[in-house]
Amino acid sequence: MSPKTANPEARRGTRCAALVGAHGSGKTTLFEALLHTAGATDRRGTAKDRNTVGDAAPEARARGISTELSVASCRFMDEDWALIDCPGSVELLSDTRAALMVADLAVVVCDPFPERVLAVSPILKFLDDRRIPHLVFVNRMDAPEAHVRATFHALQGFSDRPLALREIPIRDGARHVTGMIDLVSERAWQWNPQKPSDLIPLPEAAKGDEGAARAAMIEALADFDDAILEQVLSDMVPAPAEIYASLTRDLEQDLVVPVFFGAAEQENGVRRLWKALRHDCPFPAATAARLGLPASEPLAQVIKTFQSGQAGRAALARIWRGEVRDGMTLGPDRVGSVSSSLGRKFTAKGAAGEGEVVVLGRMAAVKAGDLIGEGLHNRADWPDPPAPVAALAIRAEHPADEAKLSAALARLCDEDPALRVEVRPETAETLLTGQGDIHLAVALSQLKSEAGLAVKTARPAVSYRETISKPATIHTRHKKQSGGHGEFADIVLEIAPRARGEGFGFSDRITGGVVPKQYIPAVQKGVETALSRGPLGFPVVDMAVVLTDGSYHTVDSSDFAFQKAGAKAMAEALPGCNPVLLEPVMEVILSVPSEFTPKAQRIVTSRRGQLLGFDAKEGWKGWDEVSALMPAAEMEGLITELRSQTLGVGFYTAGFHHLEQLSGREAEQAVAARAAALKG
Repeated sequence: MSPKTANPEARRGTRCAALVGAHGSGKTTLFEALLHTAGATDRRGTAKDRNTVGDAAPEARARGISTELSVASCRFMDEDWALIDCPGSVELLSDTRAALMVADLAVVVCDPFPERVLAVSPILKFLDDRRIPHLVFVNRMDAPEAHVRATFHALQGFSDRPLALREIPIRDGARHVTGMIDLVSERAWQWNPQKPSDLIPLPEAAKGDEGAARAAMIEALADFDDAILEQVLSDMVPAPAEIYASLTRDLEQDLVVPVFFGAAEQENGVRRLWKALRHDCPFPAATAARLGLPASEPLAQVIKTFQSGQAGRAALARIWRGEVRDGMTLGPDRVGSVSSSLGRKFTAKGAAGEGEVVVLGRMAAVKAGDLIGEGLHNRADWPDPPAPVAALAIRAEHPADEAKLSAALARLCDEDPALRVEVRPETAETLLTGQGDIHLAVALSQLKSEAGLAVKTARPAVSYRETISKPATIHTRHKKQSGGHGEFADIVLEIAPRARGEGFGFSDRITGGVVPKQYIPAVQKGVETALSRGPLGFPVVDMAVVLTDGSYHTVDSSDFAFQKAGAKAMAEALPGCNPVLLEPVMEVILSVPSEFTPKAQRIVTSRRGQLLGFDAKEGWKGWDEVSALMPAAEMEGLITELRSQTLGVGFYTAGFHHLEQLSGREAEQAVAARAAALKG
């Protein structure tokens, strides 16, 4: 039975397709072409003119790239659709993953050049791991050097699923692609720029290639379809209806990846893609079953949250089951409004049904990934935000705006979980961390445009430490008389270095009560206070302090006096203990395609790093992991350099490993910079 007629109750509702791809692949151009072909827009915007539906955000138009999810509701051949244009920059991948988690199908857009296929490999990995149905659209096939077969084979190298070429190109004598042949129907079309294609007879010169490509496609399907396998083994040719049914079923189960091509700028191949989506894209019920969602009705899932003018904190959400209406209580919130969207243009509609992607107004308490319904508020399986790889020290240009800045940063992090705020007391800095320069620049632009905040940024200070290399004994007396009770404390301290990583230790060898027990904790407190800033200007670590002797006054001694004595003793003693600077060293794991492993190793050594080795990256076809130790001072700009050397796909994780003594010019520069910062 054809999937189109099987279980009609499951084949209803608005379907959702997410467009994903590397920056510059023409993904937003395809988004515009799909909307224009469906009649959702009366003109097709272009990235050059910066008037696209997909890049309506000010930050996107200023940079000429997608910086946020863009959702458009439309109809094609009397069926309802939600299309999501996802950011292509690897720095904005968190939003892309959120969209893929709720999509029925992903359209992976890539360039027709095999050397650029690498750029979509992380996306293919995510789709494979999450078993999200997806197809590939090879764009820009109007370029003379476009090569669909070479691109097809390069893609297969990064896909865990077998690819199935659905069509082959028709070329003129100059090698330009002028049309395509569908391998299922065996019909040919001549492309017409900006117009529907013309059905033409199958070219004689292409029949040999068409037959071979069709056989390869059928063999790929036979691996998952016993009926087709039996026909192949019997030298029989499956009927087109059987092939279509098998493709639809295999795509829904994420068993195969169909590959189409076209030229979105000219709207070539776009209508053919629409028809493939219409025939093969799973319906909401199938996706809900794949995700294992609860049977509650109504049921919606939050994709992301954002501030939306009078609607307050809004939620972009997909409706999985039932109907969601204005005023309905979903989870912890009462829905203020239900709106459809065409990019940043929202239209109130009052209610939304199964499969729709809508904006819910005044959703104050939900987060991305939440499943919400009447009396239901659960957390779904949702990808964790990526670990930060770039940071800026940030402060308000006007001190009076610091409280406003804190609130604005909290809102940004709420809307984008890949952004984080970290406060470092030892450097008195507030850090905004994210996925790279573009990610952080977009966040700063939002602070200015949405919160009206002017900020100052700087490179974060390195969290250096210092220690001592020589023991000392110090006898210190704190005495102050100013009428009435005075202040008196007398102590003797032994100070000694400890092994790296042992930290600070305090003990006493007081006998005979020369320092009463109740004052000993005060001495320790004073010592620890002094260690917050040593002679070089940094916190002091890895040393032992022993209180060995002292004296007190029955009237003038107090906790405060002994605390002052402890701090004074350390201030006097530490400069004579040969203080040395310690720099933090990070353990870094760089993940790169195997062909770029030597470049990753050179990056490490050029940054005073120590290579520990490399190995194949588990679960990643054709990738390696390079392990190294690298000074924290050398981590600045690492992600930018790594991406520039790996076609934008390399990434790393890092964590503190140990402190290591630093000397020479680097140490002198660090101490001088710290002194200048403390004066400022």
